Order: sequence, then structure tokens, then C-alpha cells
Amino acid sequence: MTRHFLRDDDLTQAEQSEILDLAAQIKADRWGRKPLAGPQTVAVIFDKSSTRTRVSFAVGIADLGGVPLIISTANSQLGGKESPSDTARVLERQVAAIVWRTYAQSGLIEMAADTTVPVINALSDEFHPCQLLADFLTIREHKGQLAGLTVTFLGDGADNMVHSYLLAGATAGMHVRVACPADYMPDERIVADADAIAVQTGGSVTLYTDPREAVDGSDVVVTDTWVSMGKEDEKAARVAALSSFKVDAELMALAKSDAIFLHCLPADRGYEVTSEVIDGPQSVIWDEAENRLHAQKALMVWLLEHTG
Repeated sequence: MTRHFLRDDDLTQAEQSEILDLAAQIKADRWGRKPLAGPQTVAVIFDKSSTRTRVSFAVGIADLGGVPLIISTANSQLGGKESPSDTARVLERQVAAIVWRTYAQSGLIEMAADTTVPVINALSDEFHPCQLLADFLTIREHKGQLAGLTVTFLGDGADNMVHSYLLAGATAGMHVRVACPADYMPDERIVADADAIAVQTGGSVTLYTDPREAVDGSDVVVTDTWVSMGKEDEKAARVAALSSFKVDAELMALAKSDAIFLHCLPADRGYEVTSEVIDGPQSVIWDEAENRLHAQKALMVWLLEHTG
């Protein structure tokens, strides 16, 4: 059976933990695993611009002994004439895995259907699961565990990072809080999925409209840009609606004294977070950015080992 990673709950709690353990091992011995030796090729497809995703996957594939084939849909048939499923059938005969940073989750689902090589969601409008593996590796490094921790996300609750935090956090047995305006709540179906997972893992999901109440006593505070790609024309309205959810020193002080701050970057400093916080002693964003490399390498190793 071919294993894919399209959304965070494609992994069980045990599998998520196994990949994070492997990521820690790979970080400690960066060039110790070479499953792509040959070298084998991994197709890395971009519909959206990227810095961290492009660099971390390209470097990670090379570290694992392979060759990254970077494809822009603007310069390929996938961007127009050819369907995701037909593209996958062409690629699967030549590459070891497919990584796609795209818009609609439906394209990833179509690409993965009946495909013989792993398909990895490097970001979609609905989820950002590779980022969550990096975030959780970072949290484990600073906190020692995931289960039982309280993590609070502030800002746009309909953001792909929120949807991934809900699913991945519930899977890990964390207490996930989302603070956002009533008009920016997460997808109800994803909240329901996360609630169902949390029942099994001992985690929880809680939605707030008061950022101060949400942050109180948190172990981890997270935010993301208020203006994602494709929503630039909404910036003024979003800034007005989300201004009270900015992570500043006063809000951060309501979390536990040893709380850490995460942001997947790029950050729009002065909007969703102040420079005082993002550059402050509780910020672990540079560890988080580096850990994209190690977490994604572990994910690729694990998927290749679990695909027969």
C-alpha cells in the first residue's frame, strides 16, 4: 500500500511520534540515511512561491542521496492541459515521490488516488501538515513532550495553519486553543474531525473570540500572517478585524513564564506579531524554520519505508 501525507490526520498518534523520533535522530546524524541513493529523483511541484519549502525539500532530498526535480506549474502541463491524476501517472514511473505546494486540496487528493509513489502536501489552502511536523519537533526540543501541553493560535482561524494545528494537535493529545474573530472561525468539519480525534488521545479543542482568555496559561503561542497568498486585496479589512489578536509583549505575558512563541514565516512584523516578541527570548522561530529540513527528511524516509 502506498502511504501519502495530504493532511495531518493521515498519521495516527503513534505514527506521528515515530516520525518525530526519526526527525530527532536525523537531525543528530544529518547524513546518516540515504534511502534515495542511486540517485533517485523526487518531483517538487510549486503552484505558489516559496522560500522555506523550496530550500528545505531541495536540501533534504539531496541529503537523503537523491535529486530534487523542481517543477513550476506555470511552465508545465499540470498548470493547464493535464489533470493531476494523469500527471501523477507520468511521474510515478520516473520519480520516488511527489511533493506539491498548491491551492486546492482536491488536486492533491486526485493526484494521490491510485498513485504508486508517496504524495506529500507541501501546503494547500486547507492544510500545512509538513509545517506542523517541524513545529512539533521544535516544541518537543524545548518542552520535552507534546501530550498535555496547551497551544494557542491567534489570528485568522480559517487559516491552513489553524486547520493543521487542530488535527495534528488533537492527534498528539494536546489542548489546542484557537482565538479569532467570529467571522474568521475554522472550518466546522475540521473542528469536528479534531474533536473526534481528541476523544481518543486525551487532547481537546476550544475556540475563543477573546485573545487574552485564550492565551492565559498557554505553553505555546502561535500566529501566522493575516494576509495569505491570494488574499492581498483583503489586507485592510483583515488588519481591521484582526488587530486585537496581535501577539505583543502584553499578550505574551499572559502565557506561562516559560512559554515559547512560534511563527511559520514569513512574518509581517507589526501586524500579527511585534518585533519585540518575534526577536525576544521566548521566540524559537529559527529553530522552527531549520526543523522543516529535519522533519521533512524524516517524513520522506518514513513514507518510503511504509510504501510497498
